[in-house]
Amino acid sequence: MITRRKSKQIKIRDVKIGGGAPISVQTMCNTDTRDIDATLAQINEFYEAGCEIVRIAVLNKDAAAAVKTLIKKSPLPLVADIHFDYRLAIQCIENGIDALRINPGNIGKREHTEKVVSLAKTNNVPIRIGINAGSLEKSLKERTDLTLAEKMVESAMGHIKILEDLDYDNIKISLKSSDVPTTIDAYRLMAKRVDYPLHVGVTEAGTLKGGLIKSAVGIGTLLAEGIGDTIRVSLTENPVEEVHAGWGILKALGLRQRGVNFISCPTCGRTQIKLIELAKQVEERFKNLDLPITIATMGCPVNGPGEASHADYGIAGAIGEGYIFKKGEIILSRVPENELLDKLEAVIKEDYNLK
Repeated sequence: MITRRKSKQIKIRDVKIGGGAPISVQTMCNTDTRDIDATLAQINEFYEAGCEIVRIAVLNKDAAAAVKTLIKKSPLPLVADIHFDYRLAIQCIENGIDALRINPGNIGKREHTEKVVSLAKTNNVPIRIGINAGSLEKSLKERTDLTLAEKMVESAMGHIKILEDLDYDNIKISLKSSDVPTTIDAYRLMAKRVDYPLHVGVTEAGTLKGGLIKSAVGIGTLLAEGIGDTIRVSLTENPVEEVHAGWGILKALGLRQRGVNFISCPTCGRTQIKLIELAKQVEERFKNLDLPITIATMGCPVNGPGEASHADYGIAGAIGEGYIFKKGEIILSRVPENELLDKLEAVIKEDYNLK
């Protein structure tokens, strides 16, 4: 049982973050925000995959203007990602944005920050302070008495103080590095300093294979220690894969369950079926099935129903054929290899009265 860190709770539209709320899964659009149709299409794809919060880049006034329509049509709460120009933050709030990602120390004069915070407070718009290891203030970069993780925390504390001095605490925090140990250290340190909710992720993690490994290690380590209230897996890939990965990490730790839990055995010399291809096909066939079940794909009868007896359903391979089993018991014998997926799907649909 994982004991989660106690934190304050904020709310982005209808999604609660912190304070014991379920750990939410986020991603970010890679569309041009000004292209409303393309952005909405991607948001809806995220929604179908189980995403709960979406961030959009707001580069200029036209992008901020698009927020008005996006907010009305988006099934998910939207966070505006803004750098340097406080006027874009104000425009987004006026257009109904659900939350901001902005560092108050980077938007110029104090009066600019005061304007943004005042409007955010009036409209109950949370602000995420997002610290990246590669973009620290010059004064912190030059310090030799602090580790990189410590510099990240000090940067965050400086931004937090600006908001707290303005009597504003509707805040969440992220401290991301492309280096996994640095990311872990920064979040551990911050978790001891404040009780604001933490948005956890490893930035610039890389492409699908390498990025998944870094994110699973970094995010998974922190979540296993009870640190983290919302997550984003950052991948150089179609962002919908970030959503699937986020849910995968939560499911692996037993923190949340959405959709099917897939298991499969490694290949070995006993395998007489195209196991790798079959396992991928099983995942693809049932990836959008939102049932809290486990499906196993096993390479042979030796490692089939017996070792996967905890699975709700499964396939055990043989020579050019296989067996469909449920709860460790074979229910369909000698199914041709090319019919295995259809037969398995038929069994599941019958059990759950699905069309």
